[in-house]
Amino acid sequence: MTASLQPSRTALHDWHQKHGGRLVDFAGWMLPVQYKDGIKAEHLATRQSAGLFDISHMGQAIIRAGAGIDAAATFLETILPLDTGTLASGRTRYSVILDEKGGILDDLMVSRAEDHFFLVVNAARAEHDLTWIRERLPAGVTLEPLKARSMLALQGPEAGDVMARLIPETDGMIFMDFMQTDWQGHALTLCRSGYTGEDGFEIGLPDAAVEAFADMLMADERVAAAGLGARDSLRLEAGLPLWGHDIDETTTPVAADLGFAINKRRRQEGGYPGAGVVNPEFDTPPGRKRVGLIGETRQPVREGAPLIHDGRKVGTVTSGGFSPSLEVPVAMGYVEREMAIPGTIINADVRGRMVPMRLADLPLVPHRYKRR
Repeated sequence: MTASLQPSRTALHDWHQKHGGRLVDFAGWMLPVQYKDGIKAEHLATRQSAGLFDISHMGQAIIRAGAGIDAAATFLETILPLDTGTLASGRTRYSVILDEKGGILDDLMVSRAEDHFFLVVNAARAEHDLTWIRERLPAGVTLEPLKARSMLALQGPEAGDVMARLIPETDGMIFMDFMQTDWQGHALTLCRSGYTGEDGFEIGLPDAAVEAFADMLMADERVAAAGLGARDSLRLEAGLPLWGHDIDETTTPVAADLGFAINKRRRQEGGYPGAGVVNPEFDTPPGRKRVGLIGETRQPVREGAPLIHDGRKVGTVTSGGFSPSLEVPVAMGYVEREMAIPGTIINADVRGRMVPMRLADLPLVPHRYKRR
């Protein structure tokens, strides 16, 4: 193996080992899949108190324009279905990068600061996304990938109180608020959001400060280190799609039930890649829809399992696993739109064995974000 094929390490690599993390290669990064107490314990700790995740593999970048933030906002509207006019300074919005056919190239978070936009993209797509954006930059607008920066996610019902003890000004933040502040001389970005369905924060900070910050959080007995395994089961319960599994170039935002990312003005005016395909789908929806699935038995189903009804394939599972909160197998997938009725029983074909699943609204476990 050449050196270039070696997975990257986050600044918390040694910290994970010290805390008993079992490290695996994920999207080209060595990250903990779990710690010594196991995935179920980490999952439940996050639902009941607070879990701490290393998400430093995510891509972070800044969009800035020499002519001012309005010029940067105008550019973003040419590449995203985002309404930057309704995105106030200090707020964050979920958005998607689309191709000309309306397929989802990635999903991302966009935060508006006073003089720039802060982007967070998926690790596996970071290089693709930043190249895609860079190729579309007009004169006077710049893209700055952030180097030597880490990112932590603190998630759970106690996350707000834990964070407020370290940084009191976070106490007033609500879901999707964005803040830039300082901690012991280090510049932080804070967004009150996360990928678990729980209240919490995504915290960007310098590599040089991340271990000390993680130690400060872990000093609170309510905080447990959590790995990729718990992160995946939490986001599955929360009905949050993962690019490359539940969404990709073959799915549009409407089919993926992500139409909320495109507001009324952008639906009417278009002007973003794929608008000619996506906007008509709000009136005439595509033939399939993303749904939740709850097992009627203890048999788990995995990604790729065909969904069968009356002996006919009507869909496919895109994510599956066991829900520690519900104590049953759960999944997400796509079914023919006319089949997407909560309560309907269909079968997942698991190597020829028919496993009954019940269609359910998403999220499977209610979100608990802090709102006004």
